[in-house]
Amino acid sequence: MGVEILTREDLQSFRIQLLNELKQFLGTMAVPAKQWLRSREVRRLLKISPATLQKLRINGTLQYSKVGNIMYYKYEDIIKVLEGKMTGI
Repeated sequence: MGVEILTREDLQSFRIQLLNELKQFLGTMAVPAKQWLRSREVRRLLKISPATLQKLRINGTLQYSKVGNIMYYKYEDIIKVLEGKMTGI
């Protein structure tokens, strides 16, 4: 078993390749009919726990609007989180 050494350039190249593949995948996803999603839908889409979603709200990574006791999230903001374009990622 040989030893392979990874450089910063290798990791940067991998990062760029991974981001490009994610963008392609997200480009093929169907846009939902509704612009606003509830917490349950966001957790299912991002495959995260309620606690993780709460952390994203607290640290400002994911913006939300609260109507009564229900929190709503913009679909476009969720896509930005997936692409890593919002702060905190």
